[in-house]
Amino acid sequence: MTGGLLRRLVGVASGPELTAALVLLTGYAGMLVTALLPATGAFAVAAVLSYAGDHYLHRRGSYLLVRMGKARVGLTVRFLVRQLLLVLLLARTDWAGETVFYAAIVGFLACYGLQAPHTALIMTLRRKRRLPIATRNIDLSTLPVPDGPPRWLTHRAVEKVLHTEVPMFAGLVLAVAADTAAFGYAGTAVSVGLVLLYLVALLPFLRAKRLPPPKEQTLEWFDGWLRTHRPTVALYFSGSKDSAYQVNMWLDTMAGLDARPLVILRERSILTRLATTTVPVVCVPSAVDLMNMDLSMLRVGLYPANVGKNLHLLRVPTMKHVFIGHGDSDKIASINPYAKAYDEVWTAGRAGRDRYALADVGVRDEDIVEVGRPQLAPITPATGVPAGRIPTVLYAPTWEGWTDEPGNTSLLLAGENIIRRLLAAERPVRVLYKPHPFTGSRNPEAGAVHQRIVAMMQQAGAERAADPRWAEAAKETAAERERAQARLRAMAEQGGAGTVLAAAWDDASVSRDAMTPADQAAGEERRRAEWNEAYWSARGWWEHRVITGPEPLLFDCFNESDALVSDISSVVSDFIASGKPYAVTDSAALGAEEFRRQNTAVRAAVILDNDAAGLDELLQAVHAPDTDPLTAARGELKHYLLGPDEPTSLSRFDSAVRVLAERAEARNAAQGIVETAAAAAVPAAADAPLRPVPAQEG
Repeated sequence: MTGGLLRRLVGVASGPELTAALVLLTGYAGMLVTALLPATGAFAVAAVLSYAGDHYLHRRGSYLLVRMGKARVGLTVRFLVRQLLLVLLLARTDWAGETVFYAAIVGFLACYGLQAPHTALIMTLRRKRRLPIATRNIDLSTLPVPDGPPRWLTHRAVEKVLHTEVPMFAGLVLAVAADTAAFGYAGTAVSVGLVLLYLVALLPFLRAKRLPPPKEQTLEWFDGWLRTHRPTVALYFSGSKDSAYQVNMWLDTMAGLDARPLVILRERSILTRLATTTVPVVCVPSAVDLMNMDLSMLRVGLYPANVGKNLHLLRVPTMKHVFIGHGDSDKIASINPYAKAYDEVWTAGRAGRDRYALADVGVRDEDIVEVGRPQLAPITPATGVPAGRIPTVLYAPTWEGWTDEPGNTSLLLAGENIIRRLLAAERPVRVLYKPHPFTGSRNPEAGAVHQRIVAMMQQAGAERAADPRWAEAAKETAAERERAQARLRAMAEQGGAGTVLAAAWDDASVSRDAMTPADQAAGEERRRAEWNEAYWSARGWWEHRVITGPEPLLFDCFNESDALVSDISSVVSDFIASGKPYAVTDSAALGAEEFRRQNTAVRAAVILDNDAAGLDELLQAVHAPDTDPLTAARGELKHYLLGPDEPTSLSRFDSAVRVLAERAEARNAAQGIVETAAAAAVPAAADAPLRPVPAQEG
């Protein structure tokens, strides 16, 4: 418990990171003391500790480094302090008047002086290698994109150029220890030479033939690709990096359409977090570039979120625009008046249609189409608790939202009570806690509650680990859990974050090489399934878990759970597809009857107040399914919220796309609109000269 509190205070995520932070601190303190004594050998050991601790924290991407930067002890300052301590050692060992002492200072200054052009060169190369668009699964072979600098020159470049001081540092320490100035001169020369070589190695990549094509040529080429590939339906998305899940949930659906799909993104941060897909993807950050593209071949635009940047595609008159959302719930977001801007609104089932009718926000009933929820296919139906095991209850609260209404999330008023009652249940259950990724992003108190819940879960986990009741199960599953942990470690080493880092630096090369064949996508899906299996097997079926990362996915948590506790959100509507019991918290204290009247998704739920007293009813349903009085109600509600099981949701969704595309085609024909591609001869090759496409008038 004390270790966990210390890690949170320091800002590290694990024991090894905490150890590295302590090693780093010990190294600097040791250098100060040993320089003053002076004790050259001990100083050298302390310096090695400081290098090692710093390097490990950087390799792990520790949040402590962010805190250190805000406290004005960032990476460059830490290197400078280390050098000042070396100067102190030289002064205390009577080297201050020697020529090598002045040579060392000049060498340090030279290294720092050369870092300025090095940083400028890195930033210039990064800017020049950024195309106006970024793509996935689009063949750029006819667009000349030469290779950029090798990764060893660009990855963590600032850290690497700072480490060129090592020969000089080691040479000066050795000069003191051996009483031979030659070591200091040699080390200084090597360090200055390394920085110069670094610069020389980067310079050739600034030549014109080593750079991607200019903006105008790239955009002209992409217009040619559009006219050749001729996508007919576009999934359009804009949002923050944490909202990538909203577009990821639609990728499999897009891949399953009979139409020719295209995903259009507006932020590069979303692109780096995009799930594996074989669908062509283009990221167009500039509104001007997007509005100047020839999109006349598109017939249907699908929008998972209501955001201001939707306007940049909504203005295209030759296509029909549809709000599909990223969840189906009774939240106010599901009846946003913004939906009037679209030609149609697609809902999962009858409940969505009725929701708009009751809200009376201007969305006409004839513009609503019920298409189901194709994303719910991975959710498996209830099969009961496996023999010999305890039930698993998932607590998945939504975030605090943009307003301070108490009904937004159960986390603030009820979260700790829910977790406390689950952990202390007379008949034990395993608790999974998976908060919304936005938790605490607007209201710091929500973040504080989250931290207290995590502490409660950790304490309960430690108590359960020491409980003799679970000792036999731990012994029986020890070998299996160890094998699963080994698989997770192996998969982590094979995956790594290198692709993301490369993508963040060399935009052009990544777009050129980012092709995902169908067999590769299938292989990645198998690996994801293997990872998911190993994740759940790596810990005991009785062990509580806090799940805050993007994986395992929410649906994987559904499949692992026997019941859900949540709030008014799409989490509840999606969980209903499983047929398992669930509870929803009336955080606004409306009362059970009024709460059910206002929120369709809770008609078959156990209603909780902020004290979470009703949890006993949910736990009874989990432990004794035959006595559950809400089983039939959940089946009826599933049909009302999500639509019929047949035809499949994907089939209904695909049919809706096809019908709307035909309507767009008929409208264009009636208006006498002819596609740019039909009015002009399509070039034989995508890199052939193309005439510019004028911007559409607003």
